[in-house]
Parts: sequence; C-alpha cells; structure tokens
Amino acid sequence: MTDTTDLIAVGAADPTTETFWKACAERRLLVQKCADCGSHQFYPRPFCLECESNALDWVAVAGTGTVYSLTTVRVPVIEELTPPYEVALVDLDEGPRLLTNIIAGDAAIGDRVTLDWRERDGLPPLPVFRPAEP
Repeated sequence: MTDTTDLIAVGAADPTTETFWKACAERRLLVQKCADCGSHQFYPRPFCLECESNALDWVAVAGTGTVYSLTTVRVPVIEELTPPYEVALVDLDEGPRLLTNIIAGDAAIGDRVTLDWRERDGLPPLPVFRPAEP
C-alpha cells in the first residue's frame, strides 16, 4: 500500500526532475522546452510529447496563466493539506497545463492566476497559484 505522505513528499533527486526541484528551491518555475519542435511541456519527462525528441531544455516561465478546471477538496487526503482546498488545472501562458492548488481567494474557470509558493519543512516549496490582481 502506498504511504500517502509519499504523494506530497516530492523533491527527491531524480534525473528527470532534479533541475525542476532545484529551481523550486530558488522560487523559479521551470518547464521543459523541446529544442527540436519548440513545444513546452510539464510535468518533467525524458522526451518530448510532441515529437519524441530527447533534446529538452529547461526554461523559466512567467508564472501567469488561466484556470482550465478546478475543484474543492473537502475530505482529508493527506496530512499536509487541510480541507477545504482548491485543486486546479492551470494553463500557463507559455502553453503547458499544470496540476496545482489555488490559494488565497476564490477562483473560477477562465480566471487569470499568478504564481505563488507553498513552503514545506525540509523540502523545496511547491508552485501554487492565486487569483491575479484585477
């Protein structure tokens, strides 16, 4: 059985994700960009989803996007997150769609959001989003 703490205890050194987690520790959000076809992708993978090239670079993103979908979690799933909390799919302006949390305010599908960070004890902070200022 999977220990549910493993679901959030991310940040371990892994060849595919190490660069991402190091950037998170510096509060920089990076996504992969294919050097061959130019597409952006997230979550980190060893190859491009569009053309299957392994020529991937890491690029910083602006940290702004639009809520594609969201839901409110009202039942405890993991200890670190106390319900209720928002889980959302955010379309970054650069293209990739992130599974993340919405913090500090109400958001709706189609709303603009901006990057923030959730601090964690002994682990890199997690990228989360908040409603953008009007």
